[in-house]
Amino acid sequence: MRVPATFSRADESTALGAAARPTVSRAAIAWRSLRRDRLALAGLAVVLLAVLGAVFAPFLAPHDPYRVNAAARLLPPGTPGHLLGTDDIGRDIASRLLWGGRLSLWVAAVPVLVSGTLGLILGLVSGYARGWVDQVLMRALDVVLAFPSILLAIGIAAALGPGLQNVVMAIVVVSVPIFARLVRGLVLSVREREYVEAARCLGASTARIVLRHVLPNVLPSVIVHATLETGRVVIFAAGLSFLGLGVQPPAADWGAMLAAGRQVLAVAPHVATIPGLVIFIVTLGFNLLGDGLRDALDPRLRGT
Repeated sequence: MRVPATFSRADESTALGAAARPTVSRAAIAWRSLRRDRLALAGLAVVLLAVLGAVFAPFLAPHDPYRVNAAARLLPPGTPGHLLGTDDIGRDIASRLLWGGRLSLWVAAVPVLVSGTLGLILGLVSGYARGWVDQVLMRALDVVLAFPSILLAIGIAAALGPGLQNVVMAIVVVSVPIFARLVRGLVLSVREREYVEAARCLGASTARIVLRHVLPNVLPSVIVHATLETGRVVIFAAGLSFLGLGVQPPAADWGAMLAAGRQVLAVAPHVATIPGLVIFIVTLGFNLLGDGLRDALDPRLRGT
């Protein structure tokens, strides 16, 4: 191959090397940024520990979480055989925390997944279609947003009756408008970008523009909000169970454990404080992870 006089062989080697160098993916760049955030890594560790504890609860729990032992009532933390003590009817608190994580995290994850998906679809349709479609959808969602989220969730759960499915439904109803509003605002911004206009001028269909150009730019923010929302829903679900509207006894659930511990708070404060501390730590873990993901997925905030 003949090389022009203005292009040396060293420059040719450099250009060929750059062409052969693999392109770093967006996920790899985000992970590199996330690894430098110690608080985000701490949050990730907390979330992973909570999830692994819930998944492997049958193997990690030292006792049957439902076995009643009247002779071992209100044992303090550190008691041999009962690391975190026992509750008012002698059930092992550590075992109930592990098994309760299965319900508490499931009740947190499923509503966020469902409401996030519905909110994403509604936000994409509303933000890109505009016009009367946008007005109808947003006004309907504004009716839900007019009520405080926790009070509306309590009202829905109370109307439907106690139970796991009703709690999930109540949380989905109050969470969908938040996701839809977030997505709509992002779509309104993205749809005016030059690359979207170029795709529209080239004759690309609406579905192709939304899926190939709008959705990839909206999804990172939705993931970040879903992580933060999961922490909030952990508190929501625990609060509903605490009020007797969520998971019903004797099922192990962090909120129900907190409610049961309230009865013996004066004589055995650990029965209520330990589940409360677990709820606080897990929620904090999701919040720290969400903040780290926001910085890692937003190129304007990360340092790379």
